[in-house]
This record gives sequence, C-alpha cells and structure tokens, in this order.
Amino acid sequence: MKPSESPNPALRITLIYLAFALGWILLSDWLLNLFVEGPRLLTALQTFKDLFYVFITALGLFALLHLGYRQLAQSELTLRLFIENAPAALAMLDRDLHHIAISRRWMSDYGLEDRNIIGTHHYAIFPEVPERWREVHRRALAGEVLRADCDCFERPDGRVQWVRWEVRPWHRPNGDIGGIIIFSEDISHLKEAEREMRIAATAFESQQSMLITDHKGQILRVNRAFSATTGYSAAEVMGQTPAILKSGRHDAAFYREMWESIASEHAWQGEIWNRRKNGEIYPEWLNIAAVTDNDGAITNYVGSFLDLSQHKQAEAKIHSLSYYDVLTNLPNRRLLLDRLQQALLSSRRTGQHGAILFIDIDDFSAINDTQGHDVGDKTLIEIARRLLACVHGDDSVARPGGDEFIVIVENLGKTSAQALLDARQVAERIQTAIRQPLFIDGSEYAIRASIGISLFEGVTGTVEDIMKRADVSMRQVKRLGRDHIQFFDDQMQEALEQRVRLESQLRRAIPEQLLLHYQIQRDRQGAPRGAEALVRWHQPEEGLISPAAFIPLAEDSGLILPLGAWVLETASRQLNDWTRDFGAQDFSIAVNISAKQFYQEDFVEQVLRLLASSGADPQRLKLELTESILLEDVDAVARKMTRLKSEGLRFSLDDFGTGFSSLAYLRRLPLDELKIDQSFVRDLRHDSNDAAIVRTIIALGETLGLEVIAEGVETQEQLDYLTEHGCQGFQGYLFGKPVTASDFAATYLRRH
Repeated sequence: MKPSESPNPALRITLIYLAFALGWILLSDWLLNLFVEGPRLLTALQTFKDLFYVFITALGLFALLHLGYRQLAQSELTLRLFIENAPAALAMLDRDLHHIAISRRWMSDYGLEDRNIIGTHHYAIFPEVPERWREVHRRALAGEVLRADCDCFERPDGRVQWVRWEVRPWHRPNGDIGGIIIFSEDISHLKEAEREMRIAATAFESQQSMLITDHKGQILRVNRAFSATTGYSAAEVMGQTPAILKSGRHDAAFYREMWESIASEHAWQGEIWNRRKNGEIYPEWLNIAAVTDNDGAITNYVGSFLDLSQHKQAEAKIHSLSYYDVLTNLPNRRLLLDRLQQALLSSRRTGQHGAILFIDIDDFSAINDTQGHDVGDKTLIEIARRLLACVHGDDSVARPGGDEFIVIVENLGKTSAQALLDARQVAERIQTAIRQPLFIDGSEYAIRASIGISLFEGVTGTVEDIMKRADVSMRQVKRLGRDHIQFFDDQMQEALEQRVRLESQLRRAIPEQLLLHYQIQRDRQGAPRGAEALVRWHQPEEGLISPAAFIPLAEDSGLILPLGAWVLETASRQLNDWTRDFGAQDFSIAVNISAKQFYQEDFVEQVLRLLASSGADPQRLKLELTESILLEDVDAVARKMTRLKSEGLRFSLDDFGTGFSSLAYLRRLPLDELKIDQSFVRDLRHDSNDAAIVRTIIALGETLGLEVIAEGVETQEQLDYLTEHGCQGFQGYLFGKPVTASDFAATYLRRH
C-alpha cells in the first residue's frame, strides 16, 4: 500500500481493536497486582479478564480471517506477527502440527526462550502431551472450536500445571483449514491462591479460637471456636477490643511487656488468664501475630488461643494421683518420703527431735471380708479424718497403702527423754480417737490400732533408716498383740543392723554362693514324676543359710529379681542335661516364681529367652505361682500365663488354700496343677478341718480338670489318706529331702 493511500477500513478497525485489547489486558494485569490482597476483587477481575481475553482473541482472529480477499494474502503474515507479539501464550500450527508462529509468552511459559521451534513438530517439543489433548488437536483440524477453563497437565519433571486453553482452526484465503491456533494460559498461581484461601478459611474455622483486629486493635472477625470458648457471639465483639476479655489477674507491666514483644518481634505467645462472658476466669495459651504490608507497617493483628482449663484440671489430677491417696486424699508414700526428708532437714537446723508413728489397723481385713469393701473404704476415710484431728498443723498424716497410716510429728524437744514422752502422748491420743465407736450405714464397729514409733534427729540417720526402724517397731507390736504402742529399741536396732548386713552379703553372693537342691515328686504308683528346684545359699563363714532367712530379705530388697532369674536359668539347663544324659522324657522340674519376678514387663520374654539358650523342653518346665501374685491384676497374670502356655510351659498354684483361694480366678487362669500346702497335710489325721480342706481341694482339682499334688508328706499314714481320696502327686521327706543335682541324679534318675 502506498503512503498516500488510506488503509483498508476493516484492517484499521481490527488493528485499533487489537491495540485496545492489548491495553485492556495490560491494565487488568496491573489491577490484579494492585488488588491481589482483596480476594473478592481478585476473583471478579480475574473472571472478567478471562472472559474478555477469550472474547477479544476470538473476535480479533475472526476479524482477521474475514477480511476481504485482497487483504487475506497478507493476513496470515499479520496473524503471525500478532501471535508472536501477543501478551498471551499463543501458538499457530499448520495442518501437520508444525509451529508457524509462537508468542513470546508461550516461549517463556514453557521454558523455550533459548530454542527456535518454528517448523518443529508440536509433539517433538511436547512429547508428554496426553492422548486426550491429541484428540482435541484432531477435532480442531476438522473444524471444531474447543476450550477448557481449568485443566491440569503433568510436566515431565512431575510438576502439575493448571492451564486454561482454547484450540480453534485457522483458514487459508480459499477457505481451507490451514492449521490450528492454540491459546494457553498458566493458571497454576490462581489454583495455588485458591488452595491457600481454602486452607486459610479452614484453619480459621478450626478448633482453635481465633480473632482478627485492625491495626488499632478493634475486632474485625472471630471464628466459631472463639464464641464457643468465650461465650461472646461475633456480633457482640465486632468493633470491641480484646480488652473485653481481661480477667484482672495481670498487671500493667504484664501487658506492657507483651506489646513491647509484639512491636519488636511482631509476635508474642504465653499463658494468660481471661474472662468468659459469664464471668468465669479461665487459663489459655495465647499466640498473637502482627500482619504487615509491603512497607512493614502493621495492618492487622491475629490472635489464636487454646482453652487450658481441662489441661490444668488434668495436671492437678495427675499431681493429686502422684502425691495423694485417692481414697483418703492423704499424702501417699511418695509425698510422705519427701515430707520426712524436710522434717529431717528442719530437725538438723533446730536441734529438735521428731518421731514417725507407724499405725496399723488391727484386723482390718475382717471388716473388708465380712462387710465388703465399701464399708472398709468408709472406715479408712473416717480413720484418716480422726488422725488429722489428733495432730498439729505442722505435722503430716499419710497413707502409704492398705490399712497402714504414718504420722510425722516434729518439734518434740531437744532431749530424747522429752521426745519419747511427747511421742507416746501423741500415740495414745491417736489410739483413743480410733477406739471411739465407728458408725457406718447404721452399724457400729469397734476399731483398734497398733502403733510403732521411731524417733529421729537431723544429725543422724536417713529417711530410709527411719522408715526401716518404724517398720521394725511395727513388727514387734504385732508380736505383742493388738492395740499396743512400741518404740524402736536397741534390740530392734541390732536386728535391723543384722538384716542390713545380711542384705549386703546376699547382694555379693548372687550367683557365686547360690546352688540348687532338688526334691523328688512321685506319682500314685511311686514312680518319679519330677522335682522341685529349691535355692540354697552357701555362705563360706556360716555354711548353708535357710531360705526362710534370706528369701523374705530378697523380696524386700528387690534382690529376688536377679536371684529368681538365676534359679530359672540353672533349673532349665539342669533339665536339659538330665534329658540328654538319662532320657527322662516325662520328667519335669518345678520352679517357684515370685510376684515381683512375674510382674516384670519382660518376664515372658525372659523365660522364653532362657529356655532357648538352655535347650530345655518348655513342656517339662513347670512354674509354681503363689496366690499373692493374683491379688494385684488377675487379667495381666492371665495374659502372661496364656502366652507362656502357648509355648508349652505348665503352671502350678502353690500353697493352695492358704491365701485368696477364689474360685473365680481358677476358672480364668490356664493352670495345670493345684499344690496342697503342707500345713494342711501335717495334721491331716488329727484335724478334721484340715482333712476337709484337703478333700475339697482334691475334688476341686478333679472337677476343674487339674492335677493335685500334696507337699510336706512325711508319713505313710498321710500318704494313704491322700491316695485314698484321689491325690495324684506327692512331695515330702517320706520320699526324700532336697539334695544336690548330682545326688538327685544318682539316687533317682539312674533307676528312672
């Protein structure tokens, strides 16, 4: 066209229109960036831009493609120039899908700035294009116009890209379809913004109470959790400040430090007390964050808090359970020891004597057994109340457990004589209070108590020493009878020192000075059926020490754990040796298991590990449990027994009839054997009650499918009686005393 000629009107209008469209696109992008923090305006502008964008592109292309044939010769070139310079991501492809024209935006969006892809096949550039999009290309080449407002595309690097696209054909001057034009816009940032807004909205309506204020502190918005916690509705707090929640428990300095932290760090967190609408003051954990603009100026404050009321209550409950008896609310043993330590320190400072009174309720078990635990509990609660009434405010009353109470009395004077007199007066006052008639549920009960007393002063002794002395004095009281008061004296001190010395020796003796003896067990035909392993302590200076002397000591000191483990391991190895050397396939060894040993968390694993290392057959190892094991947690006992039973071990209930003897647990436990205690066997022929108990145990075993073995059989008369009434196994001096492993093998196993 010559310079003097006027441009074609259609072309002029089209170019003006395209310039207007380009200006509007740039303006809308500028507005979007300007108002990016306004979610509603952002959405509205974006939507308007998108609609106008597609409309302008379509209209511009339509105008270009419908110019008169005179201009169509140059329209393709014009279209290419438009596409190459368009602010949108546009690609013009021929019918074979080779690139004819590409916009700079397309090249940048797809990371192709450093490549020349004109003439290159579209799928060579984008081999990852899915089949569904290839079908779109085929349909567009057939004349269709296809579009999608939101589609996802997985890139080769695994990144998911969200796009808005339109694919339409373009025509040659003769009307034939020359190829397709692809419009694509990456809207991943919009999807991400949308996701962030959803997350923010969800977070705002979380279980955590939240509020948002402006820069002046006036509340703009609260969530439902805020209303549930404080009792204030959103309408009631709008325009108010958080000061509406102040409890009055914090002074001005507290709030000054808070706001200084917010001003410098733009954040603060800590525990604070606030007030609900109903006036209730409650604790909360508060977080405050300041929101700033691009210039760093604070525009809003966001507060979030958690109600700590239940947490505080739980803490108080845990503290109470840790330090106080649940039934009487008196200090438990843990807090008692702490208070005794404080009393010792006080005595050291003041030179004053103190005393610890160990109080045991006489025959309390009879009340529990005959009247039930409810009456027993009420009795203990009343006794606790009476004890508190008998002492001064500085003294301590504790319940370490069961029917035992301990009183710590301080400031009894600087001489032991005066302290003894004052301590006895306190003990007598306590006894008098306890003797008063006790009325529970309309019934009257007479209660008595025995009291052991141990004096202390800070310069000598430890908490452990004082507790041991009080315990020894209590044992002496019980030997004297009921309703007595007993001081710890020199003889008790000597016995205590001997006990401490013996404990130290036993600690060093395990396992070098220990050995096992075995006592034969026979069946009804007199044949050996097994043996019981019995531990002995051979002290070089004193020889063999009776188990009655050191087993209770081992129980009290905790040494029963290493001792019991040694017994179990030694017996298991001996069982394997006898099986290998004598072929005693039906022969078993019984091992006594203490309650402390059984209640170890890894007891089952210990037993299985010992059996595996020794090579012994689990089916020929019998664990003897006493009834005391069952008193703490029958369910836990049953679970452990069942686990070991599944591995082949057998169980015997030792000393049956002397303890709890409840039929309920016999049905729940996987027992194999009941063992009649020797105390019933001893007077079998002379005590009708013992004979009746023996017959009952045998009949019970037969009913429950359990074997019954009697221990302590020493006479033929006892054996005949037991055999006559169906007892299946026997153990006692009539058949043999406990002997060493070598003597046992020589005496019994070679003939087996």
